Amino acid sequence: MSPAVLHWRGILVPFITPWSSEAAPPPPVVVRYGVGGTGLGYADEDSRFDRWNDALWVRAPATRGHGVPRFAGIHALRQRQAMRRELCQVCGRPTFGTLPGERSLYLLGARDGDPIREEETTQAPPVHAACALLAIRECPHLRRGWAAALVQYAPAWGVAGILYDPATLAPLPGPAGAPDGLVEVPYIDEPRMRWVLAAREVVRLHGVEAVTDLEALAGEVRCG
Repeated sequence: MSPAVLHWRGILVPFITPWSSEAAPPPPVVVRYGVGGTGLGYADEDSRFDRWNDALWVRAPATRGHGVPRFAGIHALRQRQAMRRELCQVCGRPTFGTLPGERSLYLLGARDGDPIREEETTQAPPVHAACALLAIRECPHLRRGWAAALVQYAPAWGVAGILYDPATLAPLPGPAGAPDGLVEVPYIDEPRMRWVLAAREVVRLHGVEAVTDLEALAGEVRCG
């Protein structure tokens, strides 16, 4: 299915939302022995699909639009694609070049009035201005509060995932209050990166300019 705004029973379903048809039992993890040392892996691992930037990723079947949306979750593959390709988290279409100054728009929710800060890290992909307005209108989470900002660039910083105990291969508890109990691990933290099962890409925001009038920003979007 081509990237586009989808609705289910009249409810907006963002591009990065997983669907019930995409649920699959996770394969067991094993200790992997490589040139760089030991770490987490799959018994039937295929590095072309299971690894990105040396991190092991959860496997996420992709059948968007089929079944029932799981609004509380994030689809690991589509989230990573959106981060890497600067795709809109709502509709899945490219965001690069749609705003003046070649900047990207980021929208975060439930922040108690706090703005998006310079060099803040986030798991949220960029968004079109029009899609941001749509999301704020239809998403209960965003109606409780949101912050938006234009960003000059957002390089990959690390991943959010589940850390495993190297001795027992048991998943370790995540930090209190973290979304889905995931821990954020920077790519430069090689020891922990070896033992994390990544579920989301994390980027760091640079050149941040707060946006309070999304309606006006949407009017500046380039056409064609």
